[in-house]
Amino acid sequence: MRDISFPYLPKDFIQTKEGLIFAVVSYQAYEGKVACFLRYVLNDGVWEKIDTEGANQLLQQNYPKYCYKSVQVDAEFHAVKVSDISEHHCPEQRLQDVLQREPRDEIEVKFHKLIPILVHYGAECHNLGLTGSMLINQQHQESDIDLTVYGREAFHKTREAIAAALADRALDKLDEMLMVDNYNRRAGELSFDEFAWHENRKLNKAAIEGTKFDIGMVCLADEVELDNKQYKKQGMRTIKTTVVDDHRAFDFPAHYVVDDEMTPDVLSFTHTYVGQAKLGETIEVSGAVERNLATGKCRLIVGSTREADGEYIKVCR
Repeated sequence: MRDISFPYLPKDFIQTKEGLIFAVVSYQAYEGKVACFLRYVLNDGVWEKIDTEGANQLLQQNYPKYCYKSVQVDAEFHAVKVSDISEHHCPEQRLQDVLQREPRDEIEVKFHKLIPILVHYGAECHNLGLTGSMLINQQHQESDIDLTVYGREAFHKTREAIAAALADRALDKLDEMLMVDNYNRRAGELSFDEFAWHENRKLNKAAIEGTKFDIGMVCLADEVELDNKQYKKQGMRTIKTTVVDDHRAFDFPAHYVVDDEMTPDVLSFTHTYVGQAKLGETIEVSGAVERNLATGKCRLIVGSTREADGEYIKVCR
């Protein structure tokens, strides 16, 4: 599943000797570095989660070597040299480790119940991983359970398992409180009603005994389309268009082919808009236009910054 020459995948965490933990955000290296975003900082022996603004400030002030400006994709993110990585946290290994021992807290008890339910309804345990706070044993009572699923086919099989379990009431839909919490975490440009309508039909999240869990897809090597082209931002654009290909809607980045001559490819680097639209649906998209410097072809990016202010994808209902 992992390329020996570059074994880092989205949803992995990488740790540095300075006491920093980053979430990996790309399948490919950038000038020999792992593209990532700072998530946790070790303060007085305690791991503390850090938000986007705090992460950027901390690195700029104290660890500027981890700030990265990519000429290739005309974007700023964090990046770590492989030689600076002291520990590589892999979700698939963590899932097996937690499953094979007694649960140590309430969230792990629910996790031990969740995986057999998913497997009973058709998910395959060997394709699953455990990421988020549980990947580094930093969960608390209010934490979510964040699962990875390796491979597009396995991911959709797991979505079908969630649908079947919901139908049998072995799992629960997100209640309003959990949906509001999900909305507040994601922020974004949609109203709560718009957000909830889109989320409820994705079948990539549900609840077990009051705890939310979600699944995120990580592509296998033969499913990844590495892009080494150079892009330049051309300003913002808002369009209404029709989805003509949705088979990569749950990828990272999510990729929709649309009926638009200027920007036929819509990509989202923001998890909110993964799985947002289906084949044949009319959508409104607001994002940043990027031009391929070699071919002149343009694409529309939602999530050109981590906050994605003013950027969105929504189905026109």
